[in-house]
Amino acid sequence: MNSLTGKTALVTGASRGIGRATALALAAAGAQVLVHYGSSEKEAAEVVDEIRRAGGKAEKIAADLRTQDGPHQLAERVRTIIGGRLDVLVANAGIARVASIEETTVEDFDALFAVNVRAPFFLVQQLLPALCKGSSIVLLSSLAAHASVGTLSAYSATKGAIDTLAKHWAAALGPRGIRVNAVAPGVVDTEMSSFTKTDAGRDATLGMQALQRLAQPEDIANAIAFLSSDQARWITGDTLRVDGGSKL
Repeated sequence: MNSLTGKTALVTGASRGIGRATALALAAAGAQVLVHYGSSEKEAAEVVDEIRRAGGKAEKIAADLRTQDGPHQLAERVRTIIGGRLDVLVANAGIARVASIEETTVEDFDALFAVNVRAPFFLVQQLLPALCKGSSIVLLSSLAAHASVGTLSAYSATKGAIDTLAKHWAAALGPRGIRVNAVAPGVVDTEMSSFTKTDAGRDATLGMQALQRLAQPEDIANAIAFLSSDQARWITGDTLRVDGGSKL
């Protein structure tokens, strides 16, 4: 069932990993998808080509979300393509830094908050005029916001901020008919979680999960597609854990 037919969607960080899988899932559900990328133009073009080969509509769109004006530039480019309405915004783009408290630098800390928190905040701000009744915003949280996982304290703080924004935005935008939720993956088999390629990393991951396999990007993308659709019309202000029962 193509539950997003006629809808427009923006997915940030959509050239690889969870973002790529999400762009494909939203397109399969019928949405026109804007595939955002920072530097991986070739990979973004491949996502667009895959969507088009399947009969869907997609465009790639570039912006550096590390910069202060990156979200503003992206919003302007989005409005140029879609006109006046955006139905789905998936703020997936993010970076991670594995470091102890002692090893974390000011530069690392600022970069994490710039991409993971500041960028989605101002992207939503700039796209509010295009978000209408029935629109859905999905933010990317993390298991690390709810449980201690490795040496990720600064990264985890950014994801805790995302959970807070989901609640505040849901309350503020609910009267406009706009839903806001977050998805909190556990460890996912992507480039960002390269440690899962080792036996030790795989064993450690499975050791904290109820379901005994590594999560794939599609596992997260399907949850995002659900929250983006009218099937989730009565869900807002929530963080949905999609982690295979991690750290129960």
